[in-house]
Amino acid sequence: MNSPSPNKVLSATNLTVNRGGQQVLNAVNFSVAKGEIFALLGGNGAGKSTTLLTFLGFIKPTNGSAQVNGATVHSDVKAVHRQVAYLPEAANLYAHLNAWENLDYFLSLAQVDNSRESINAALDTVGLASGARVRQLETYSKGMRQKVGIALAILRDAPILFLDEPTSGLDPVAIDEFNAIIVGLAERGTTVLMVTHDVYGACRVARNIGLLQKGQMVGHFAASGDEQISADEVHRMFAEHHKA
Repeated sequence: MNSPSPNKVLSATNLTVNRGGQQVLNAVNFSVAKGEIFALLGGNGAGKSTTLLTFLGFIKPTNGSAQVNGATVHSDVKAVHRQVAYLPEAANLYAHLNAWENLDYFLSLAQVDNSRESINAALDTVGLASGARVRQLETYSKGMRQKVGIALAILRDAPILFLDEPTSGLDPVAIDEFNAIIVGLAERGTTVLMVTHDVYGACRVARNIGLLQKGQMVGHFAASGDEQISADEVHRMFAEHHKA
């Protein structure tokens, strides 16, 4: 299993979280390098979202720590937020605004300089059709909304991207498009922590996968060379622990 080291962008060290009198995470350890896609895989109640929310500073660990670029998250949450872009399962965008208006508004809140040219360049990167950019988001599919969310992360120039069940509810074509965008961002140096229950999707994009079950890290898988992680192997272990 991965052990945290000083050159890692993200590190969980004996990360333990108790909520409502129950242990949700139990001494979880993993680390993520710069430009790496790490998938935290598990079923409902495994502790995936709790891990993500702890790295975002919304939940304080009972024991252990979550670190971003060597800094403990809860020592300076604002500094962590400046480095991180977070895309929840349902992108928090305004349905009555179009893509350009949404991005312009959220960038102004973040005090990030922008222009129509830079916004259009980001929307080009994520492959949102030019004709769709002037339509209100209430007309968008979920895949199109996710593209706007990723464009916001690009425009904020966030070096770290957190994704919570990013392909849930997407059709196969939209999943392929989304995965290609994420891989492209990682190749440009963005560090990605993704939580998901999608075994096959995780194996297609992640270089490392951690398997969570009932708050414990029960397995770790790493890609070798240019080969993807074996989805059959991960699915087998996933199923075995799910039955336990």
